Amino acid sequence: MSLGDLQQLTMLAVARLGSEAYGAEIRSELSRVAGRNASVPTIYVTLVRLEEQGLVESREMPAPGGRGGRPRRVFTLTEAGWAELAMSRAAMDRMWEGVEPS
Repeated sequence: MSLGDLQQLTMLAVARLGSEAYGAEIRSELSRVAGRNASVPTIYVTLVRLEEQGLVESREMPAPGGRGGRPRRVFTLTEAGWAELAMSRAAMDRMWEGVEPS
């Protein structure tokens, strides 16, 4: 399987955020760290596809603060997700070997 750019960045944001890996926070992390602006719906479409591939899993968490509202869907990487990220990183590292700016 080959991960696209947004898939890799989204998975890395999930890994970085830990228990706070939900749509709005993932969007903020992508913007803050990677300079990538994506809408929350785009991020959720990506996450659903990653979940269908077995690379992330989700669980519903109660709404924050106990004040009602919508529960949060929090994402975590699966073992397969970690392995896929490692393979993508290794492939990119191999491609960079010997590359020097002209």
